[in-house]
Amino acid sequence: MAHVLLFHSAYGLRPAVSTAAERLRSAGHTVHVPDLYDGRTTETVEEGMRLKDEIGQDELLTRAVRAAAPHSDQGLVYAGLSLGGALAQNLALGDTKARGLLLLHGTSDLADDASAPDLPVQLHVADPDPFEPHDWLNAWYLRMQRAGADTEVYRYPGAGHLYTDPELSDHDAPAAEQTWRTALGFLETV
Repeated sequence: MAHVLLFHSAYGLRPAVSTAAERLRSAGHTVHVPDLYDGRTTETVEEGMRLKDEIGQDELLTRAVRAAAPHSDQGLVYAGLSLGGALAQNLALGDTKARGLLLLHGTSDLADDASAPDLPVQLHVADPDPFEPHDWLNAWYLRMQRAGADTEVYRYPGAGHLYTDPELSDHDAPAAEQTWRTALGFLETV
């Protein structure tokens, strides 16, 4: 079974993140869910982006690295929701022991010299998604391929950005269920 480090979205450590972690645990995976916002959560994406900016990208990345450090020798699968996906991607690409990367609703830019030979990567994203537009995703996919990652992209037409969170208006129950079934299958293979 996989050791998963699951990062929350810009909303903070909301109940949906804990529910996702429990779903993965019930399938036999070990899941760590760090709180990068020190207990703070937000009600809107705008509030979440302000809080992210207040903390700062560098500090969030430092907190994510600290959260990963005690577990990285186990060969982590890095996972994240939206902003958490961007953080997970950055850590996975810098960890030679990473066993996989599971991205839900978000990606991050890649350096031209990024290297992730044979890293299994799975991305689940709304289609269309205002935070992950088609041109961006196509370029991201090509850069991941150039980095050597084994990348799968699943797009969910008509779903909202954070469609796996049942407490948000973006929620799409059928897309969320398909995402979790596919993600659990992915975790079985890493």
